[in-house]
Amino acid sequence: MRVELLITGAVLLSVVSSSTRATAQAAASPAQRTAPTASPRAPWTAPRTPDGRPDLQGNWSNATLTTLQRPAGLPLVLSNEQVARLEKVRADSSDKLDQASDPNRTAPPLGGDGSTGAAGNVGGYNNFWIDAGDRVARVNGEFRSSFITDPPNGLVPPLTPAGRARQIARVTRQRQFGEYDNPENRPLAERCIMSFGSNAGPPMLPNYFYNNNYTIVQTRDHVMIMTEMVHDARIIPLSGTAPRTGTARPWMGESVGRWVGDTLVVETAHIRPEQLASGTTSMGGALMGASDSLRVVERFSRADEFTMLYRFTIDDPSTYTQPWSGEVPFLAMDDLLYEYACHEGNYALSNILSGARAAEREAAARPAATKPKPNP
Repeated sequence: MRVELLITGAVLLSVVSSSTRATAQAAASPAQRTAPTASPRAPWTAPRTPDGRPDLQGNWSNATLTTLQRPAGLPLVLSNEQVARLEKVRADSSDKLDQASDPNRTAPPLGGDGSTGAAGNVGGYNNFWIDAGDRVARVNGEFRSSFITDPPNGLVPPLTPAGRARQIARVTRQRQFGEYDNPENRPLAERCIMSFGSNAGPPMLPNYFYNNNYTIVQTRDHVMIMTEMVHDARIIPLSGTAPRTGTARPWMGESVGRWVGDTLVVETAHIRPEQLASGTTSMGGALMGASDSLRVVERFSRADEFTMLYRFTIDDPSTYTQPWSGEVPFLAMDDLLYEYACHEGNYALSNILSGARAAEREAAARPAATKPKPNP
């Protein structure tokens, strides 16, 4: 009873107070009833470091629906209606994939269920773990259908004859071995050497899977870009000189930066051949024909309070019929980045290779009549 009275009293007091306020407001003049006008917000200005440079530091993400190359039939700039349709398709797909798994489902069939990629033919991560991006990229207020802006058709330009020859040679070299013959035939990401896709770059692009996140730290004479996938770190000296000539070819190449006004310009050369030869780390094979003279120029600039505009240009005259360029928005994020401890507990690679050796032993032990015939 006491509780009921207290509640009733509180509600009554609230009603009386509200009624009193309403009466007072009704009695006030129109001028008095007008809400105070908020003071205009000062225009945003880019924060600066102690040495006066634009401050690019913080955590950023480039996760998005937008792809490197432009899908057929779409313009560079999408309408609001086109964006709504694309984002709805992703949202509907996510809703479907987010449904609870059937606890009574059967095991995958012998030989696998046909799933590809990270699912490994036996089922892999469900959608809970995936963070590929669910929004179309927006650059300078425009919704973009592709990162590539030049050539105007949004596609990687054709390869030169020399570029095609290098691409064919790299594919042929890989095919002389079985898929599981040795560790070197497995993808760099599977071996925890480089990120999935071209996250670390250059150029730095989303992988359309997860962990498309970066941390940037800058000093007067260096910029460090740490990629969450697979904790790759680029340490870029701001010496302003071109990359040195020489035979050393580190992962992610040799990068040198300089400031041009308020834009950080980074030039990279001498990218490691294995990185260019891999279908996963070479932007889906777009760089597989690249030569030793490949140059990647990146430009970082603050577009607004929550956006850093990242522009890149690929220049390799012996590989492509023209240079090609693109733009990717990096969005500020408040979330933390965590260590991608890829190799710790990574039993997959040893299991893959030992499983292949076991299959070979079983095949060798079978009578010749039961052995599968080679493909013609």
